[in-house]
Amino acid sequence: MNAQNQQVETAVEDQQANMFVPVPETTLPDGTIVAAFQVAKYFSSRGDDGQVVINASDAPWTEISYHDAVAAAETSGFKLITETQALAIAHNIANVGANWSGGAVGVGSLKQGLHNDTVDEAQPGDFVPDDADEDRWFTLSNGSQICDAAGNLYTWVFDNVQGNEQGLIAKPFAKDSPSITTAPFPSMEKGMGWRSTAGSDWSGSALVRGGCWGSGGCAGAFVLGGDWPGYEGDGVGFRCTK
Repeated sequence: MNAQNQQVETAVEDQQANMFVPVPETTLPDGTIVAAFQVAKYFSSRGDDGQVVINASDAPWTEISYHDAVAAAETSGFKLITETQALAIAHNIANVGANWSGGAVGVGSLKQGLHNDTVDEAQPGDFVPDDADEDRWFTLSNGSQICDAAGNLYTWVFDNVQGNEQGLIAKPFAKDSPSITTAPFPSMEKGMGWRSTAGSDWSGSALVRGGCWGSGGCAGAFVLGGDWPGYEGDGVGFRCTK
């Protein structure tokens, strides 16, 4: 590799590194400690070389199965977001007043992102909706911001709570599972979005979270859904961590 090509490659790597934001160590309400990690600011997009790229201007990578999303993240040097990491982000933003319509924690509704069916496909990160109710930016307790922590697209999630070694759901949701208990309000209330109940058995499915552009009130950072791991739809993408 000549010096010029090496400089270009280094610049690209630096640019991608800047597309990740830190999530502080988080203790979930059930006592689960989620170590600090970095999460992509935007949904994953697909580069010309078939690798994951993360930026504000490219459309998110959709029509990709769960297993292919896991592989795409790993071959690009990242990891698919896990269930406890997704819960850590949701729990964190739910405790920041700026993410609530009333300006204080628990007042009004938690932001739900792009969810009111005002578009008909997933949007890149630089898209600004006309509807103020669809604000896409969520603020963490450390001041970092994440686009689409809810809305725009569902994201595939590696289930490290109910899941097997492949990250697929392998047992019913327990009553004390953090997947069920972390949200501060009931399903479909105060911007929580829809979530399943304890005892539901989706074994063999893969978790999805967040809701999409047309989910309406079902969208939210605490959405708990599932789909067959081979599903390749335009409403599901994936988010990387490192």
